[in-house]
Amino acid sequence: MGMPGLFQGGVDMNRGILSVGLCLAACVASVAARAETLNNDSVVALVSAGLGDEAVIAKIKASPAQYRLSTDDLIALKKSGVSGPVIAAMIEAGSQGITSSKAAMSADSPDPLVPHPSGIYMLMDGAQPARMARIDPTISNQSKTGGILGYAFTGGIASLSIKAVIPNVSARVAAGRGRPVFYFYFDEANRSLSQAGAPSLWLAGPASAITSPNEFSLVQFDVKKDRRETRVGSMNLGGAKSGVMDKDRIAFDYEQVAPGVFKVMPRADLQAGEYGFLYSVSTGSGPGMWGGGTGGARIFDFAIRP
Repeated sequence: MGMPGLFQGGVDMNRGILSVGLCLAACVASVAARAETLNNDSVVALVSAGLGDEAVIAKIKASPAQYRLSTDDLIALKKSGVSGPVIAAMIEAGSQGITSSKAAMSADSPDPLVPHPSGIYMLMDGAQPARMARIDPTISNQSKTGGILGYAFTGGIASLSIKAVIPNVSARVAAGRGRPVFYFYFDEANRSLSQAGAPSLWLAGPASAITSPNEFSLVQFDVKKDRRETRVGSMNLGGAKSGVMDKDRIAFDYEQVAPGVFKVMPRADLQAGEYGFLYSVSTGSGPGMWGGGTGGARIFDFAIRP
């Protein structure tokens, strides 16, 4: 006589378990949906599904994202059927820092689309796990002259060189191959985070207007007993020059991978030695080309150690 009630109780228990399972599945799906990060491929998939521009743009505005927005990437999006308004929404989302505001900032992520504090980074080839290393700027607060005897003996016909000097014989960050990859992060990359108080390397001084790697010079250092030197000026009877000489510059290529983020590579393999990206040279006060021999340069130094 008690079997029907027992059977009914088992059914109710199974229904309860099923209900709990469905609720858990719905929660998991909801969390997965909230955690979704859009990229170029997912936008192409949304467009290919025929959702229409309005729906796709609404999704772009509401979602965190990691877009690739170089010129080649934009052309590829257009060839894949993504309309101009949708591409514009992706660019606007990137420039407004949707990626930055939604994703955690990292100081060593190997993914260039992950927000990083402003600065210059080297991709550490072969590192396990893969990572980037930030190159801290080194200030050259002293300078020296070279070739002064030749300049004096020839009455100024031979050139006198002005050299920026930085301490120590080796950089902290080193690459194990001759053509390392660098990433430059300017304030545009993390604009929303910068406005929220994130540290910036570029907001003050001569660097405040720099927005492109094209404004840097890549140079090699001469290593001395306890220092490194690079030429940043010259003077002879014909006149004076300040800054990096053309023949001392090492050529490099760069491409924009996201707003404010640039990938930089030397055009040819670098020999083992000490190098640096130099972006400002300031002269001291006083008479003469170099303000009485004083000067300063800010250099992002690194080494090649195969």
